[in-house]
Amino acid sequence: MKEIIINKLEEKQSAFKYVKKYLNHAPLSFIEKLFRKKDVKVNGGWIKKDYVLKANDVLRIYIKDEQLEEFNKRTVNIPTNFNTSIIYEDENILILNKKKGILIHEDKNEKVKTLANEVISYLTNKGEYSKLNINGFTPAPCHRLDRNTSGLIVFAKNFESLQIMEELFKEKEELNKYYKCLVFGEVKSGGVINKPLLKDSNSGMVKVNSKGKTAITEYKVIKNYNNATLLEIHLITGRTHQIRVHMASINHPVVGDAKYGDFKANKEFNNKYKYNSQFLHAYKLEFKNVKGKLSYLSNKVFTCDFDKKELSILSSLK
Repeated sequence: MKEIIINKLEEKQSAFKYVKKYLNHAPLSFIEKLFRKKDVKVNGGWIKKDYVLKANDVLRIYIKDEQLEEFNKRTVNIPTNFNTSIIYEDENILILNKKKGILIHEDKNEKVKTLANEVISYLTNKGEYSKLNINGFTPAPCHRLDRNTSGLIVFAKNFESLQIMEELFKEKEELNKYYKCLVFGEVKSGGVINKPLLKDSNSGMVKVNSKGKTAITEYKVIKNYNNATLLEIHLITGRTHQIRVHMASINHPVVGDAKYGDFKANKEFNNKYKYNSQFLHAYKLEFKNVKGKLSYLSNKVFTCDFDKKELSILSSLK
């Protein structure tokens, strides 16, 4: 059995999320089973997995010592070279310009070369992570970007900042998120796409479907090229693959999109420009009225441009 006293920086999160993070090498099914079999208690009583932890709560996880040793392991900080551009950093958050091709979190095929591991390695080398780790918090991303989408990604250095940021990205009322993307075809004017999206849990594909969740995308024309258009995208909602599916739904798929795009046009574009990734970049975060610990971010705007490869291609388009 493992007993943990929840401190101020760890409160206000669900017991399930905390246990999952604490037993970070345990399968999700194992964590689910712990709660289902009532092997997690708080202050002497059984709890459900959505119980919200409070400071000074006594959390007990009924688990064998050998299982605890196997599942409670910190990720090895193998990456030592930090090759990601830092756009902004303070004691609470880190805003990075993520490169294409790198995962934020590990998956079944990649356990080491992730942006999360790079960040932990970077903060460890700075002497910050060990200090934060006393409170049981691992620096974490506040939102997501696809592997082949580049641009701004925010990491939190403490749990309170993570909570605030996750709420901002979820509600979107006090945070505007903008992308730039190159799409096939001539887009003559801006507009709004309001089409519900539904994700197929088996294939992972997202489709426009009346039974799906509300999804709204605003777009503006930045520049027209020969059979291509550079757009600014403003996400009103933030569904999985929203930009890519919405643009494909109006017959202007994102250049290089291997999942929802125009495969023939992608091949021709790759042959000409040696570019086989989706031409999509999260370029601007616009904070409005931020409350609490991160109130100093109110009215601040952070931007980063395309990488050299994309800028070179744009300059060569006619």
